[in-house]
Amino acid sequence: MNNLANCYENGKGTEKDLEKAFHLYQKTAENGVKEAMFILAVCYENGEGTEKNLEKAFHWYQKAAENGNEIAMNNLASHYYIREGTEKSLEKAFYWYQKAAEKNYVTAMYNLAICYEDGKGTDKNLEKTLHWYQKAAENDNVKAMNNLASHYCIREETEKAFYWYQKAAEKNNVTAMYNLAICYKNGEGTEKNLEKAFHLYQKAAENGDEKAMNNLAICYKNGEGIEKNLEKAFYWYQKAAENGVKEAMNNLANSYISGEGTEGNLEKAFHWYQKAAEEDYVTAMCNLAACYYNGQGIEKDLEKSFHWYQKAAENGDENAMNSLAKHYEDGEGIEKNLKEAFYLYQKAAEKDYNSAMFNIALCYKNGKGTEKNLEKAFHWYQKAAEKDHIKAMNNLAICYENGEGTEKNLEKAFH
Repeated sequence: MNNLANCYENGKGTEKDLEKAFHLYQKTAENGVKEAMFILAVCYENGEGTEKNLEKAFHWYQKAAENGNEIAMNNLASHYYIREGTEKSLEKAFYWYQKAAEKNYVTAMYNLAICYEDGKGTDKNLEKTLHWYQKAAENDNVKAMNNLASHYCIREETEKAFYWYQKAAEKNNVTAMYNLAICYKNGEGTEKNLEKAFHLYQKAAENGDEKAMNNLAICYKNGEGIEKNLEKAFYWYQKAAENGVKEAMNNLANSYISGEGTEGNLEKAFHWYQKAAEEDYVTAMCNLAACYYNGQGIEKDLEKSFHWYQKAAENGDENAMNSLAKHYEDGEGIEKNLKEAFYLYQKAAEKDYNSAMFNIALCYKNGKGTEKNLEKAFHWYQKAAEKDHIKAMNNLAICYENGEGTEKNLEKAFH
């Protein structure tokens, strides 16, 4: 009867008839035939020859699993994992993934590794995570190859990471292509090769990997591994941005600002900065704030400029800290507060931002938001000058010339 059902299912020797196949599988499954139990579950899960019914699919997967079918064990686990046709139970999902993995079902090995990695249905266990990814990878599971490589990357075992990324990429795993490109770009686990990085980014991008689209655009913009082409850079930034890549949204906006690869368009630049900023991309928050400050692509709005600089500063961006300090210093979009301005200049300066170093030097020189201190002013002019800040170099020369905050030294002033 099972063979007859198979004939109806696949149209062998008769017309294809999924309903007849289903009814025959149902009869044989109810008569205790193990193989039919699994196939019946698949019919219910996919709505083949009958209406889709996840509860019945779960029931028959359970029956087949209890009768030793390892694929059914894996599928049953997945039903428990994502709450299809039954109550969610990560512990039961883990149990059945483990049973199937121990019977050498490769997909279950991969799923079991994820359970150990994320602590789903069991305690987190890195050693067991690696064990099961390795087992699955050695049995040609490409997702496991990529994940295993990523773990080797974290452990700085770059040659092993490269090996498994390469294996997965050769089997057309798009994420692995992207990761392998990064290895070639940075010379991690292999010799640096920008041409190979470019080709892998291109292949991954053409196969829908969003991050690869952005990196491919960067290759075209900078001429890395390929001849510089700003129009193609713009094209791939746009593709990546439309696919939700925050960095690409910001890069696309930059292209509209500069008119590189496209016509300049401040309104479109503002639109993409805003999209990226609302997705918590910190650089875009700064750029959006600058748009509001300068009235680029939008009406000038100092309160909104302040708001976005504040958001970026709260996320640790030193450029934003410096700009936010300027808002406080000048009372733009917020009440004037010299102490807060000084505090923010100091925070940004301590993060090696040269404009903030110069600004905090001015605060110490003029006693703005802090006590006047010419020695500290000199110190920060010197720090900023060492980072090629032109105005700081000039003021440092004046300090040497007049002996402000340091000993008078005309030779150094002239230098």
